[in-house]
Amino acid sequence: MLRLPRLVLLALLTVYIVWGSTYFAIHVALASFPPFLLMGTRFLVAGTLLFGWLKWRGVKNPTLMQWRDAGVIGVLLMGGGMGLTAVAQQYVSSGLTAVFIACSPMILSLCVGMFGDWPNKREWTGILSGFVGAVLLASSGDFSAQPIGIVALLGAVCCWDIGSVLSQRKLSVAPGAMGFASEMLMGGVFLTIVALLKGESFSAPMTVPALLAWAYLVMAGSLLAFTAYMYLLSAVPPALASSYAYVNPLIAVTLGVFLGGEKIGAREVVAMCIILGSVLLLTMSRARASSSLELKEAV
Repeated sequence: MLRLPRLVLLALLTVYIVWGSTYFAIHVALASFPPFLLMGTRFLVAGTLLFGWLKWRGVKNPTLMQWRDAGVIGVLLMGGGMGLTAVAQQYVSSGLTAVFIACSPMILSLCVGMFGDWPNKREWTGILSGFVGAVLLASSGDFSAQPIGIVALLGAVCCWDIGSVLSQRKLSVAPGAMGFASEMLMGGVFLTIVALLKGESFSAPMTVPALLAWAYLVMAGSLLAFTAYMYLLSAVPPALASSYAYVNPLIAVTLGVFLGGEKIGAREVVAMCIILGSVLLLTMSRARASSSLELKEAV
């Protein structure tokens, strides 16, 4: 991975580590926040902070067309992807959630392939082995679920992947961070409207852990990791950008061991090795592709 450009490596590590811990943060925050209000306020605040900072630096506003495209992407990524994930976590065990999220790189690669950019053999090997590792890691936990949770998870994965593809292949948002800010703002508005239509309210007592978890989701999960993910979509192959889906369960288990006093067995160790091997394949494929491109340009 050290052969990757420094900014790409930093973005990958950010998405791996931060998003690997956000599922626990969502679980903590749901004790005081209803799901759509949790996600809506999270992205509204994050988008407002980023937008305000950019305006203070003199960045111009997006055009009407760019706001429209940001609305489509924001509804798919934040509204469908994150909103439905929060709903699903009320009905689906963490093990089954990890398996569904691990399907994301395969679905994303298939969506991108429809535009003529199919993964190579090395990337397909990394995608499939990463999925196997994620299933093996999650299989030691509970796979209980209610049908509504399964539907919500499937919808979340499809919305996230379709939004990811459209953001780079079809739709045009404002360049740089202003595009990220507009997407979070539009997604946050959509989620808040859905919450109000559903009659959600802050009926549960607001606890300090829930409030801290919400703040972590705003600052780290949205401002930091989401921006890093959108950068990766524009800089590396989709298979590598979406490899967080394999690494996140690994990060979650590691955090549980060091912070929660949990224990891991041989199955978890084997699963982690498979996941790390899949990420290695994906990064090696990216490095080889970059080397080939540099050689062609030199010729």
